[in-house]
Amino acid sequence: MAKIRLILSLLIFAFATFDGCIATRKYVGMYELKKGNFSVKLTNWGATVVSVILPDSKGNLADVVLGFDKLAPYVNDTTYFGAIVGRVANRIGGAQFSYDGIQYKLVPNEGNNMLHGGHRGFSKVIWTVKRHSHGEFPFITFTYHSFDGEQGFPGDVDVSVTYKIVGHYKLAVSMKAKPRNKPTPINLAQHTYWNLAGHNSGNILSNTIQLFGSHITPVDDSLIPTGKIVPVKGTPYDFMKPNTIGSRIDKLPHGYDINYVLDLPLSRHHLRKAAVLKDNKTGRKLELWTNQPGLQFYTSNMLDGVLGKNGYVYQIHAAVALETQGFPDAVNHPNFPSQIVKPGKVYSHHMLYKFSFE
Repeated sequence: MAKIRLILSLLIFAFATFDGCIATRKYVGMYELKKGNFSVKLTNWGATVVSVILPDSKGNLADVVLGFDKLAPYVNDTTYFGAIVGRVANRIGGAQFSYDGIQYKLVPNEGNNMLHGGHRGFSKVIWTVKRHSHGEFPFITFTYHSFDGEQGFPGDVDVSVTYKIVGHYKLAVSMKAKPRNKPTPINLAQHTYWNLAGHNSGNILSNTIQLFGSHITPVDDSLIPTGKIVPVKGTPYDFMKPNTIGSRIDKLPHGYDINYVLDLPLSRHHLRKAAVLKDNKTGRKLELWTNQPGLQFYTSNMLDGVLGKNGYVYQIHAAVALETQGFPDAVNHPNFPSQIVKPGKVYSHHMLYKFSFE
């Protein structure tokens, strides 16, 4: 029976609101969306996906995302396991940008640059559980108010994310943001780490992947885009046809961490296919659709002995992140699609995960 269930509320955090002097208590809990033998566990800390449990081609169940057993490690997590990241996902060079003659200084948290919204981005805050349902299509909606000046960004912004099981082994994610009073850049991303063989099954180099992007936005040594858009043909970045992730990874310094420019037009459902990931041992397959122009392909290059679920230690290339997004550092590259959203407009980011078994 389809249902959403509050599993646990373990931690209580108290903090002062930034638009007044009233102290507010918020609860951090763990929640579950479940339909048959397909379940998704989440927490309102960072609107984070904690686990996704799926059968394989033989019916064996496994948790296919990296994460932690308890809520406390998510508070100090630097991997962004499963979180919603923003106000602007990915990197902003020099932690600054200019708009309409005003220069905005942001909070750097990766050298001189900003990564995933700064020291206290959306992955490091307590979201409010606004709605949840245990009906035929179970869902949960988290909301967050981002205040004017948060991590240096201008304007107040109301943000929401809804996770919903929309069919047989299908999970939809809908992220929305509405600026109240100032134009501001918005680029949210969902940062789950996937290992379709199981979170504790080793590396993903034998997984097969197809990416529907014939161009990338190359980066400098600090992983900041140069502003160019170049073709992948003839390079290790070419996954226009299915190939194993490890087939050419040794030609790169560390692994994949690059934004792909998605080619396919939006379908009648206003989504485009971005990626297909398959684990050949278990037969599990993930098909990812989105309405965004870019996809960050990241092979967990910076994981180094992270203690995860059930005491398992995650090492380099233990998973792959597929982050649909606007282009990184778009605020500093006029040739990239703009991420500035003005009051009265709505930022809307949709994703659809389709799981199957072969």
